[in-house]
Amino acid sequence: MSLIAIAPMHRLPLLVGVALCGLVGAIAIVRNSGVSIRQPDAPTIAMRELVFLDRSDGSVAVIDYQTGHQIDAITGESGFARGTLRGFARDRRARGIGPEAPLRLLARADGRLTLFDPTTARIVDLESFGPKNAAVFGHLFEKN
Repeated sequence: MSLIAIAPMHRLPLLVGVALCGLVGAIAIVRNSGVSIRQPDAPTIAMRELVFLDRSDGSVAVIDYQTGHQIDAITGESGFARGTLRGFARDRRARGIGPEAPLRLLARADGRLTLFDPTTARIVDLESFGPKNAAVFGHLFEKN
């Protein structure tokens, strides 16, 4: 029995399966090729270096790295901010890096915000989590 002789109703699932295997194969090739599928970043129009330090009261102090002054504090639940910072802290701990080195908050010409750790090369495009979550970090540009 050849492939052509298969009844039309049995051919459709077979073709869908072959197409799905081809798609998965193409994805694997792109991922393993090292080619970046990230959209190129727009130029940086503003940058602020920030240090985030856990405090004994459960808050997180936000320190301007250039001045050494605390410009804000993350208190309460603040799920998105704490979750994002936890990811950076986990990467640093795995490499034996402490919290003293600053993270860079970058404002892009296209309005996007990026949080970047130069010590680990970890990048989080904050706008990908929605404008409200990006604003959690975006307001830090106005703080003195």
